[in-house]
Amino acid sequence: MSSVCKYIEKQMHAHLIIFTADGYHICYNKEVPFEIKMSESENAPKEIGALENITVKLLVLGEELNARSIKIELTSESDLFFHFTQIIDENIFDSMQDKQKLMISFSEYLEVLIKMFNSCVRDPQSFLAIFTIKQNGKAQLDFIKNMEYRFIELLVCEFVQSPDYIIKESIAFRYNFIKSKNTIIYKRLQDISVLIKSKNPSLLMQLQKTANKQMEFMKNKKYPSDLYSPNK
Repeated sequence: MSSVCKYIEKQMHAHLIIFTADGYHICYNKEVPFEIKMSESENAPKEIGALENITVKLLVLGEELNARSIKIELTSESDLFFHFTQIIDENIFDSMQDKQKLMISFSEYLEVLIKMFNSCVRDPQSFLAIFTIKQNGKAQLDFIKNMEYRFIELLVCEFVQSPDYIIKESIAFRYNFIKSKNTIIYKRLQDISVLIKSKNPSLLMQLQKTANKQMEFMKNKKYPSDLYSPNK
């Protein structure tokens, strides 16, 4: 399967080029557990959201230790239309700092974000990432620390839904990526099948029967509907 691995690495490199056309480069790319909520109104009662792994990308304009701007991109593999962005420069951060009484400077913001997301991955019971989607195309990410007897708000990040052309580019890339990967895997599977058939035909029949049963099971399995849709 080495050819598949090399192909994936090549495509991931192409992905970085596509999403850094505006001069940003990716310095963090990881799946992070989020609690996703839908907000009907400001006065609506707060309910427990649905847990989902969200792909978090941190992108930097300039050097990481002296960034001119920091971008956060959030996407979901279970909902291709889920695509939110935050872009922060020093001026925007100053307003954010005053509003939240933050004790960090803009130069420390990237490091703090990485620590926050990694904490949510390592200890999701103590560090919570709560993402609330609002009706106006905006969203809010709250980093919360669970102190057992109370919850402490660590940081709040404001997001906007990404433009349609960005969402379409992201969907097109992921579709073509999976399609191409499946083609290579299918070709590799054919090569392995020919080899097994020449050595042990009965084993091949057994493997094919097992695979057909698994496919039938997956076909009949019911999946929950998307958490977020632009039509909602």
